[in-house]
Amino acid sequence: MIATTIEEALRILTFQSGFNSAVVVAGTAALGLAGGTVGTFLLLRRRALVSDALSHATLPGIAVAFLVGAALGLPERSLPLLLAGAVASGVVGLLTVQALSRFNRLTEDSAIGAVLSVFFGLGVVLLSVIQNLELGGQAGLKTFILGQTAAMAQGEAIAIGLLAAGAALAVALLFKELRVLAFDPGFAAVQGWPVGALDLVLMGLATFVTVIGLQTVGLILVVALLIIPPAAARFWTDRLPALTVAAAVIGALSGWLGATLSALLPKLPAGAVIVLVAGGFFLLSFLFAPARGLVAAALRQGRLRLTFAERRALTDLLDGRPVAGSSALWLRLRGYTRGDVRKGGALTPAGQAAARAAARDRRLWERFLADYPALLPAHANWGVDPIDSVLPGDMVRLLEERSASS
Repeated sequence: MIATTIEEALRILTFQSGFNSAVVVAGTAALGLAGGTVGTFLLLRRRALVSDALSHATLPGIAVAFLVGAALGLPERSLPLLLAGAVASGVVGLLTVQALSRFNRLTEDSAIGAVLSVFFGLGVVLLSVIQNLELGGQAGLKTFILGQTAAMAQGEAIAIGLLAAGAALAVALLFKELRVLAFDPGFAAVQGWPVGALDLVLMGLATFVTVIGLQTVGLILVVALLIIPPAAARFWTDRLPALTVAAAVIGALSGWLGATLSALLPKLPAGAVIVLVAGGFFLLSFLFAPARGLVAAALRQGRLRLTFAERRALTDLLDGRPVAGSSALWLRLRGYTRGDVRKGGALTPAGQAAARAAARDRRLWERFLADYPALLPAHANWGVDPIDSVLPGDMVRLLEERSASS
């Protein structure tokens, strides 16, 4: 059974499990790519929570659009009509957040909380009303809450994939403008750039990705595709182009793998599965990213402590002071001592050279800190780093002259 499941998973991952399955997986991957791309600039603009209010605000629009379609005799669960209703409702919710923040004393997070709760509550009430009406297709509305890739028709999956790719392309075309908007909107305004219009374009792209992701991920969790991929990518790089690409890749992989798992486990909500996969990428980044990962930080801290203890033990031996047993063992393993220094052992030539270098660094660092105490925060590892690797040569020579004359 396990072998069969693995074989089926490989067929889905490699787009060999039928055209409809391949289209759904590819469309979901494109949605993740668009979410990561657009979400990068939302994260940098500190607008991530606005997208949460936006996603929840779409529910009343979906319900109203369904009722309008039923009244007009349109086909059951007409996707274009439902998405149009979601867009309209989401835009109203977004404008409400901005109005409450601008013309009231509410902070933006308070406005987001109020709009999110009220709009979502209204949507739940409208869905309850629809459930009590004798209308066809009403059961399909629940897929917009938690997502269900299995409920997507082939044409819907193709449309979602193309629209998501279009959103990612729009970000690529506006990359220079969005970069300035994200990092220095004041400079952009001084240069005459339409900051308000660019901000509106960014939120429009967020609305676009949110709406096309409703059926795949669901309105409750679609915001995760806008936040988690760029947040995970942030652990790996500081450069915006690399950050955008990494977020897009993480988002696409989340959609690709999540849609595959959802196909293998059709009873589980697709949105939750996709978001859990994205959460897995975030956890891996949080733990193992070389620049900001928790493990890398712990290793760096451990190396700093070990280097500090080693250099201190070397200078202690050079000055004739005793060292702890663990330090003595470490110096022996490093080849800096011959025998146990606590029982008559001595420094090797390599140990003597390292000890003299450590003593010189300590003396010059102490001179530097005495002369330039305000610069201490810039050299927090002064007890570990060789001074020649941190300060310019002329500064080191000046410190040596001052140290020799004192």
